[in-house]
Amino acid sequence: MRIKICGIPRPEDARFAEDAGADAIGVVVCSGDVSRRNVPLEQAERIFKAVGPFITTVAVSHTTSGDELRKMIALRPDAIQISHPFTFDKDPGVKLIRVVGRGEPLTYDCDAIIVDDSHGTGRTFDHSYARDAVRTSGIPVILAGGLTPENVRDAIREVRPYAVDVASGVEVSPGIKDHKKIKAFIAACRTQEQIP
Repeated sequence: MRIKICGIPRPEDARFAEDAGADAIGVVVCSGDVSRRNVPLEQAERIFKAVGPFITTVAVSHTTSGDELRKMIALRPDAIQISHPFTFDKDPGVKLIRVVGRGEPLTYDCDAIIVDDSHGTGRTFDHSYARDAVRTSGIPVILAGGLTPENVRDAIREVRPYAVDVASGVEVSPGIKDHKKIKAFIAACRTQEQIP
């Protein structure tokens, strides 16, 4: 099971997530009017540089601006995660993760999709939609929305996603990461891996 800790605001949180066993970190940029986890592009660059070469870095955004999208890509993350249906004339040079939510058709012009009605608010994912997405999608499906250390094992068992993604479920308040919760979330995912 692959694990992404999203909404990382500080380099020390990124390093902790990496040391605790996360596979990816997400940093929210160009979303100041939408997300309390938004950080300036310069801070995102510092966060990405704080982790080693074996963890995936993801720039996450709700932007609708093509100029901001180009600035995100210029950070040279491993992947970008976008909610807006941008189209690309050529390969953007990074992996592309598109966000879909309940009732929306699946999309395939990307490297993975993330099933997330929540957009970092902690709203629980639609179980039926998520299961159907995993069953029918030809590309990896990442599960997000309302996941916590207490419920992630059941979510993995029920949905069988490629990966799980958590933001609010490992925080003490919006944007403030709780290292104990990060460690507990990762441990819960790894424990589920041992269950057939």
